[in-house]
Amino acid sequence: MKKSILIALFAISSICYSQGRFDNVKVKIELVSDNVYMLQGAGGNIGISIGNDGVFMIDDQFAPLSEKITTAIKTISDKPVKFLVNTHFHGDHAGGNANFEAAGAMIVAHDNVRKRLEANEKTANAGLPVITFSDDATFYMNENDIFITHVHNAHTDGDALVYFVQSNVLHTGDTYFHGRFKFPYIDITNGGSLAGDIEAAKKGLMIINNSTKIIPGHGPIASKADYQKYHDMLVGIYKNVAQAIKEGKTEEEVVAMQSLTSGYYSDEVTAKDFITGEKMRRAAYKSIIAEKEMTH
Repeated sequence: MKKSILIALFAISSICYSQGRFDNVKVKIELVSDNVYMLQGAGGNIGISIGNDGVFMIDDQFAPLSEKITTAIKTISDKPVKFLVNTHFHGDHAGGNANFEAAGAMIVAHDNVRKRLEANEKTANAGLPVITFSDDATFYMNENDIFITHVHNAHTDGDALVYFVQSNVLHTGDTYFHGRFKFPYIDITNGGSLAGDIEAAKKGLMIINNSTKIIPGHGPIASKADYQKYHDMLVGIYKNVAQAIKEGKTEEEVVAMQSLTSGYYSDEVTAKDFITGEKMRRAAYKSIIAEKEMTH
């Protein structure tokens, strides 16, 4: 009996915490270009295209924020959210799917995003993508050709870049962090790889030009120069860690070698970040080793 009561109390406190942590979140709207906006709250950056055809939305953050996000969107458009694209399956980007689906949005994502959401009992019954793609998809909406392209095994195994051609805006999802989010998060458990993240940045850079405005997965709006710097950092870290592995260094030795990443950001600077220098080096090591094992 006592055990049941404790479990119930824990469940209630967990629910209250998950609701309470978002109570003070304010959704900020920023005009990016023409009719494209970025919304920031808690979680990944949201991209919005507005116009006579309705609202085209990229990512939706956490479920408890759906009402605040909807209210914010209504300040710039009286149209409903018609399509909602998930750049990948993580909860800080796709957590509000069920709420927006219930409000009439059609959810779009890569095949692997649906598979991952479907495999999770918390997300299997509502908010699944109803339109999926394996490589590319294009929407023609709000006077924009909206080009969506899959980037293989980058942040996860289901990442997509979304490019608004006429507005010249690229949304990268979590294949690119900017600002205080310095090192990338390579979700190796869910198909991510450092080599894939490099290729994602390379593909993104090929799509855009010097005037493009970039909505990163996290952080402020970026430029092509910012994006190029990020790409070059990933390439440098890959080369450094690959060389250490070639020299016979173990995982723990690589993790301890600050010099492999300090040319970009020191361990001291990233000590309080989500991805510290140590985490970056460990992820790079695991990723490169897994890549080598796959090729043998």
